[in-house]
Amino acid sequence: MREYDLVIIGGGPAGLSAAVKAYDEGVENILVVERDDKLGGILNQCIHNGFGLQRFKEELAGPEYAQRFIKEAMARDIDIMMNTIVLELREDKSVLLMNEENGMFEIKPKAVILAMGCRERPRGALNTPGSRPAGVYSAGTAQKLVNIDGYLPGKKVVILGSGDIGLIMARRMTLEGAKVECVAEIMPFSGGLKRNIVQCLHDYDIPLHYSTTISGIKGTDRVEGVYLSKVDENMKVIEGTEKFVECDTVLLSVGLLPENELTQEANIKIDRKTKGAYVSDKLMTSVDGVFAAGNVLHVHDLVDFVSEESEQAAVSAAKYIKGEFKTTGENKIDVTAGDGVSYTMPQYLDYENMDDSIIVKFRVNNVYPSRKLAIYADDKCIVERKKRVLAPGEMELLRLKKEDIDPDTKQITVKLEEI
Repeated sequence: MREYDLVIIGGGPAGLSAAVKAYDEGVENILVVERDDKLGGILNQCIHNGFGLQRFKEELAGPEYAQRFIKEAMARDIDIMMNTIVLELREDKSVLLMNEENGMFEIKPKAVILAMGCRERPRGALNTPGSRPAGVYSAGTAQKLVNIDGYLPGKKVVILGSGDIGLIMARRMTLEGAKVECVAEIMPFSGGLKRNIVQCLHDYDIPLHYSTTISGIKGTDRVEGVYLSKVDENMKVIEGTEKFVECDTVLLSVGLLPENELTQEANIKIDRKTKGAYVSDKLMTSVDGVFAAGNVLHVHDLVDFVSEESEQAAVSAAKYIKGEFKTTGENKIDVTAGDGVSYTMPQYLDYENMDDSIIVKFRVNNVYPSRKLAIYADDKCIVERKKRVLAPGEMELLRLKKEDIDPDTKQITVKLEEI
């Protein structure tokens, strides 16, 4: 088996963009490991447009966006193993793999980039009352059935959750001839992009009910309908608000979780909020030489940001491989979420390795009109920007300059303030 300087786990948009960038940065021996039989990841079933506006300044469908990077990877001397499962990632960066051609084998690269993406939160995590009839799907599963396999899951649909996949599937099911009765969202706001609410619901007259959940599913062999109920500020069902809606299909769009079993096996520190790895501004995890990027790190709203972040991880991995990475371990500055902020990315700054400026990414925890975004170094405000509307469905970005941070700073705080 050939020796590799860099192993990238995942052949979706994150893994492919990381591989291309790492190669261009001078890393010669690169292996991309993909468990599926084709590259592109989840984008292969995302046939709607809207991809690439940030990256390529044009509107692409998911497979078109993926093909841009597949073509770039194929044009370089990058090894790709399809139908290959990563069984284990160890703290010494060794990777245990298995496929039909080679059986079980081990590779110990100089660096690893985690790019495994994310998965949908299942029904079991919701504790929804009712039996287990046919007709209950995650939104992503329904998307695959319609767009890849050519099956229509049902004719009368209720969607729980207003994440982007759920919103997009509301439109997709309508276009395929199904009747989407409504979208129910347990929160008082949507977790999806504003443009998707407008283009996928408003344009098709599909109702969106906030502070509403499915309190019961009726049906034995097949879904016959659902009970929708209002919830209070503690997400508890309000008695007396129950309403029955007849349907034969329920789609669940109730959140995405980073695919982090391998991360945890390697004893990499996990952020409790993002459920992804705890990383520095160089996207290095708590295990030296292991980097993470894309939806395995935190769930993104745009794939363009996934590609950009993955390229950042690739640049860091290339420097690490070439011995240009300082590993003093000193001057680590925590980056924390303050008032109104759900999480920050990165979670800490490696001051010794920090670039002249970096982008701090974060999400707010509610819908806020007219607020000031601020970054504090201890008690000193070093960045501020006003914004008219903030919502959890859209990632916020602020540029942080190294020259504004004292090396003795203990903590960076990102928060919202009244104007």
